[in-house]
Amino acid sequence: MKKEWGLGTRSVQGGYEPKAGEPRVLPLYQSTTYKYDDVDQVARLFDLEENGHMYSRISNPTVAALEEKVNMLEGGVGALATSSGQAASTLALLNICGAGSHVIAISTLYGGTYNLFAVTLKKIGIEVTFVDPELSAEEIEKHFCVNTRAIFTESIGNPGLNVLDFEKFAQIAKAKDVPLIVDNTFPTPYLCRPFEHGANIVIHSTTKYIDGHASSVGGIIVDGGNFNWNTGKYPEITEPDPSYHGLSYTETFGDAAYIVKARVTLMRDYGSCMSPFNAYLTNIGLETLHLRMERHSENTLKLAEFLEKHENVAWVNYPGLENHPSYALAQKYLPKGASGVLTFGVKGGYEAGKKFMNSLKLAALVVHVADVRSSVLHPASMTHRQLTEEQQIACGITPDLIRVSVGIEDIEDIIKDFDQALK
Repeated sequence: MKKEWGLGTRSVQGGYEPKAGEPRVLPLYQSTTYKYDDVDQVARLFDLEENGHMYSRISNPTVAALEEKVNMLEGGVGALATSSGQAASTLALLNICGAGSHVIAISTLYGGTYNLFAVTLKKIGIEVTFVDPELSAEEIEKHFCVNTRAIFTESIGNPGLNVLDFEKFAQIAKAKDVPLIVDNTFPTPYLCRPFEHGANIVIHSTTKYIDGHASSVGGIIVDGGNFNWNTGKYPEITEPDPSYHGLSYTETFGDAAYIVKARVTLMRDYGSCMSPFNAYLTNIGLETLHLRMERHSENTLKLAEFLEKHENVAWVNYPGLENHPSYALAQKYLPKGASGVLTFGVKGGYEAGKKFMNSLKLAALVVHVADVRSSVLHPASMTHRQLTEEQQIACGITPDLIRVSVGIEDIEDIIKDFDQALK
């Protein structure tokens, strides 16, 4: 029956099923450890022969419920919650990459991800080649090497707002026999389910729309269970692991090999786990995901249409607008809405834009995006300031670009605030 639930029902009731007499609402299990009566049972837990919680760095009942809810929403075989979205991006690649590995990534990534790939991963021997997502499949395939392990993409670019051509990238990944990893933070699984379009691994910064209230930092990795790791390219998943007495993840865990390995090796060793309290708060936020994403998308389209007609606005960028380059892709992959972020430029450039941002009264200037409150940000001088001008342009960022995260307030109030600030 659960497989037949709609996404709204999964958001509310997925992941936690209380038995008779147990709490109706998911409890906060604020404990680092768990009691057992049998020594052999604990040994079986450590040997991965039995399911159960032994230490909250690796698993926790509250965190596990959140993981299962997101997994149900995305339609995967398992999920792993992390301490942040950056941790999710990092572990998603480190699970199948090491020194000497190569990754293809689209150039329009979020600035923090771009910096992680271009600088930090390079220091540990992982090379990342950034490609323009608008290139043809043939041009992108020219950048592949014999040691290429994955393609990393975003369903909606941040802040370029380009919609991923899933069909093209899924075909490339299949032809090159590497997994397609998709950061689905902006649409969330309510607006877009990447596994249905050929993705193999999905990640989120749960800090954004999944939590939805700017209260809890976190991330999550979801395994689609739809990639064949037995190609000789991924010995860390297929070959015996000496740290678990020669266990092979593909032989022992089948379709869930990738996500199990991420938990029992990377989370075990790096320790970038989500706290039970953050999982508890994130789960509460997730219960209204379907309602919020509808309102975010509706409000953002209305604000975009207003800004298009404003005399002090130079340009507007939102995939829900018919003149947007990604409009056709948005209609194909985001039929329920194009999420809650738009970008635009004020006539007069950066100085005029700065005056506009300082004049807002309802929308706040914050280094965040994707919660119930409307906010603005200047990426070139804030989130993407570590990048060179050329790198910023590659990410779709111009000096006058203002990113707007449209909240779920009354749209009339949002429009009035933007109108008075623009004037």
